[in-house]
Amino acid sequence: MTIINSTRIGDSGRQVVFLHGLFGRGKNFTRIAKDIEPEFSSLLVDLPNHGESEWTETFDYVYLADAVAAHIAEAVDSDDQPVHLVGHSLGGKVAMVLALRHPELVDRLVVVDIGPNAGGSTGVFEHLLSSLAALDLDRIESRTEADAALTEPIPEAAIRGFLLQNLRPTSAGYSWQPNLALLHASLDVIGDFPDTGDAVFDHRVLWVAGERSDYVDRDDLPQMRRLFPRTALLTVKGAGHWVHSEKPREFVSALTAFLSRP
Repeated sequence: MTIINSTRIGDSGRQVVFLHGLFGRGKNFTRIAKDIEPEFSSLLVDLPNHGESEWTETFDYVYLADAVAAHIAEAVDSDDQPVHLVGHSLGGKVAMVLALRHPELVDRLVVVDIGPNAGGSTGVFEHLLSSLAALDLDRIESRTEADAALTEPIPEAAIRGFLLQNLRPTSAGYSWQPNLALLHASLDVIGDFPDTGDAVFDHRVLWVAGERSDYVDRDDLPQMRRLFPRTALLTVKGAGHWVHSEKPREFVSALTAFLSRP
């Protein structure tokens, strides 16, 4: 099984496991994890092909979900299981598949700005990853140079900063820490959702959408409730796709209220 890296924050309260989105890393949830202390402690997971975790040869949601489940079972004390599971975007799909396949590991599930939809749009990420792939790393001598080179194709400074966290200096220059080639080539699979058979996760689920994002559609609610019958949908006003980073106070408030509810 693929080796997965994770970071712990906090040492008291119920355990919350965070799964990041495409081209992210577990530490993207550091602020949120610190804001929910001491009521909750957190495990920030680097998904395979991201951060410090190992790369895989192919992209497969079922394999990723099983690998993360095995990591949770090993990393979290049995007394702290089941855990609360939070997943954003790509991590949200992994979290949904994990909950359906390993319900004994998950108490409550929070899915952030993604649905269990097959054939979902990845147009934004096609543009972003194509822009990164086109960057000539042999000519880059600093992250500042890389930022300048990406300004035209990616004018949003916050998005460039998010992506450039993955640029790492090496003895031969700079390289991407995530598996850019595989992720770029697998966008169709990433935008899809696997067949999970008759599996149903009947614990409480909070489905969080960004008001300005088009990744969650109310037309997806019947499918969401077929798989997760106890789903409540919350739309965060003014937020786009990266809800937790754009509206952290609102996100923390909703998260703690949901996880603390009897």
